[in-house]
Amino acid sequence: MGHPAVIRASRPLEEVTVRVAGPSALTAPAAGHLRALGATLTPQTPGAHTGPATLEATGVAGTATAYTAWADVLPDADAVDEPTVQAATGMMQVHGRRDGRPRGLAVDYAATCASVLTVQGLLAALLGRARGGAHPAQVTTGADRAALLTLGQYLAAANAPETEAVPLAPGGPPFTARCGTRFELEALDPALWARFWRELGAPEEAIRTGWQPFQFRYATACAPIPEALHRAARAVPWARVQQAAATSGAEVCPLHAPAALPGATAHTAPWSLTPRTADHPRPATGPAAHAALPLSGLTVLEAGRRIQAPLAAHLLRQLGAEVLRIEPPGGDPLRGMPPCCEDVSARWLALNRGKNAVQIDIKSPVGQAELRELASGADVFLHNWAPGKAEQFGLDADRLAAVNPGLVYAYTSGWAGRLPGAPMGTDFMVQARMGIGALARPADEPPAPSLMTLIDVLGGLLGAEAVVAGLLLRERSGSGVRVESSLLGAAEALTAPALHRAAAGGELRRPAGFRRPLPTADGWIAPADDSASAAGARAARWTELTSEQALAALRADGLAATAVTTDLGALPQDRRLSGALTRDPHGSLVVPTPWRFV
Repeated sequence: MGHPAVIRASRPLEEVTVRVAGPSALTAPAAGHLRALGATLTPQTPGAHTGPATLEATGVAGTATAYTAWADVLPDADAVDEPTVQAATGMMQVHGRRDGRPRGLAVDYAATCASVLTVQGLLAALLGRARGGAHPAQVTTGADRAALLTLGQYLAAANAPETEAVPLAPGGPPFTARCGTRFELEALDPALWARFWRELGAPEEAIRTGWQPFQFRYATACAPIPEALHRAARAVPWARVQQAAATSGAEVCPLHAPAALPGATAHTAPWSLTPRTADHPRPATGPAAHAALPLSGLTVLEAGRRIQAPLAAHLLRQLGAEVLRIEPPGGDPLRGMPPCCEDVSARWLALNRGKNAVQIDIKSPVGQAELRELASGADVFLHNWAPGKAEQFGLDADRLAAVNPGLVYAYTSGWAGRLPGAPMGTDFMVQARMGIGALARPADEPPAPSLMTLIDVLGGLLGAEAVVAGLLLRERSGSGVRVESSLLGAAEALTAPALHRAAAGGELRRPAGFRRPLPTADGWIAPADDSASAAGARAARWTELTSEQALAALRADGLAATAVTTDLGALPQDRRLSGALTRDPHGSLVVPTPWRFV
């Protein structure tokens, strides 16, 4: 297929028609993203849809189709909906670490992530075909693949030869002030942490021992913080907590009720794509354009930290791009974060495996010039620096466009500049501000943001989706593109179903006991949502049976359920995964790629 003529598109899917079919839990989020990208959707016929979700796009160099099912690596009987996917992959276990037992997320996290990956795969297939060559026109993913991807860091750490730096024990924020205000605390430096708690009169020993589990909560999904710190918070009013934060330099945010931000609509996109006005076509040339993976031959520069930007670049690499990671002098300190495999952090490998790296001091004029030189030959520049840093370093979109007008400049931010006076743009602060603590748990439990990094991970997925959309828009328009995604966009994507449900007259929060696993004689089982009422009515019976026996009894009655994975270290041997988890040359666990291209 030859290189197509340049089309002056302002959105990547203009003049593209997408036929949508399948379960609404898997298609609704994807449909919203496709509309925002400019596609015309052919709505599916009303009624029950039990087969895989199907997105068939026509236009932009032909047709491409994306399929999504609940089960792709798991057996069909063990992954029939959101709770069964959460249970079998270990998501319930990770989310429940704070409480010391598995618990289901009351939001449809696996389905939301799968929808984003489906759109990303479809965009990649269209991009590959638009670039020319024999690129695949069919892509398949699964909610189970999406769930395993989101758990990649936790699974890698649990299967590393070393132990965790902190104990995996129950506990963690939020904290509660004397007046009952529940709040999240953020302190990225131990000095700020110590000053905050000293302002509240907490004991020095508790301050000292509490820092490490608090610091590592992003990695472990739990934080066994000394009870003395919780008592110190409960002893003072909320105004005193705010004063302590202002004095110390730490940040606090009360847990908000779920609500749409002013100006947000049902069609608010989780990212923005801004094409540059100059005409600078970059046709795909050379053998790389004909390689199997759709992003083969493209180069991504990534200057990211923590999870959001590194995960986005990790996904772009899995789509075929070459990723060059920009690290500070001495290398990324997270390379040594325990537990390690052959002296390399298992968690770091889960996000950065297969990337090349170069050390650059971006704070120095020499380093800034070096990065601009690298950007002059790249296709994508991706970062998640704090607001204003890119401009301070002379590495903002306009500066880099001067050396590479066809660059896709991607910023994965915290708040996208949409919330004046917003707290620090980190996972748990975004969860607190956007009301996810209330939606992640059923109505009979107090709100508490998940200590599983829901928003950082979903933000990384949206960042990669936005970059692929930007690349497709560049291919069609012949111009460079500025892309911005955000943790706020991730939070809005996750809260949208509940807000829509409430707007239609339904309950904002899920009912008591929603997605609560049932104990058996030797473990836990998780019924599907449609089977939960009938399974729960016989809960006492399951405690007398093994999980295997309980599942056999439920399935004999036509009910759906699966066993809850409670030992992440044993998951590679789980018969349900049939060897889907592998090892890299360091011996670190590798989850399967999110897509299969055919």
